[in-house]
Amino acid sequence: MKKVLLGLFVIVFIGLSGWLGYYFYNKANTDPVVYKTESPFETEIVKKTVATGSIVPRKEVQVKSQVSGIVEELYVEAGQVVKKGQLLAKIRIVPNMVSVNNAETQLQTAKLNFDEAKRELARYQELYAQKVVPEQEFRKYKADYDMKRENLSAAESNLQLVREGSSRKKGQSSNLVYSTIDGMLLDVPIKEGTSIIERNNFNEGTTIASVADMRSLIFEGKIDESEVGKLKENMDLLLTIGAIEGRVFDAKLEYIAPKGVDEEGTIKFPIRAKVLLDEKDFIRAGYSANADIVLDKREKTLAIKESMLKFEEERPYVEVETAPQRFEKRMIKTGLSDGINIEVLSGLQKKDKIKVMEAGIAQL
Repeated sequence: MKKVLLGLFVIVFIGLSGWLGYYFYNKANTDPVVYKTESPFETEIVKKTVATGSIVPRKEVQVKSQVSGIVEELYVEAGQVVKKGQLLAKIRIVPNMVSVNNAETQLQTAKLNFDEAKRELARYQELYAQKVVPEQEFRKYKADYDMKRENLSAAESNLQLVREGSSRKKGQSSNLVYSTIDGMLLDVPIKEGTSIIERNNFNEGTTIASVADMRSLIFEGKIDESEVGKLKENMDLLLTIGAIEGRVFDAKLEYIAPKGVDEEGTIKFPIRAKVLLDEKDFIRAGYSANADIVLDKREKTLAIKESMLKFEEERPYVEVETAPQRFEKRMIKTGLSDGINIEVLSGLQKKDKIKVMEAGIAQL
């Protein structure tokens, strides 16, 4: 039994000796570790935050009718550019029978009063010509005649307005709908034959068309409360619109809400920015967009990759090559960072070489 154990021990010992000899042989023939180096470089560093939102017109109005009825004619369609005062639609009025009856009654009363005043004026005119009555009394009946004539004219116009929506007097017409601003028609939600309701104190009325100035667009978005304190008016924004690839649009921040809103448990503050467009640019209303808000910026500044930094007691340092594959620790002062590159304020020169790898790569 002892001879068996002794034999096993000898075999294990010889095996371990062989493996150690092989390991040290390979170790002796392994090439030395060579660390890669990189030099500081000049670049632009931009620190920014992101706000999500959409592109909307600064000025958008909904054109509504002043009368109820049925759309008889529609002269425009969505996407068309219109001028202020341009005719959009004509409404065929369906008269209210109660209103028509009241207007007819007022007209009949006005006619009776006018006929009576006309007869009285004719009688007193003869008496005045014969110098039976004084001029003052004659003028009183003349004034009454003129007033009753105006009442008759007003009653006739009122009846015509109730029936047709238009009046011969001064060419007035309330059944014609005109654009109130210059702009583009974003939407025309009605069609010919559609019944509509007039705008009044108790009803918003049916929208005939939505008109907006598409040359004056704004970005409306929201930003987290942790970032809002860093914002100031007139900051630069870079807008990225998902529907327009390969383009970045400039904008200027012009409004930051003084009060935040609760959105899914997070307080966010609405912001607004003016979109700066070229003459050839056309952006449709309602596009979703992301705004990169430039908080700080450095141009042509000396920088290194932030991954090269090491820290000793919260002080940053790098390892600088002093001789081939010999490095020394050097404390540096850093500035603005964009998460990839970081500004170097002091401690490095452009010609310095910095170790970038902890693990070496063997040279073959």
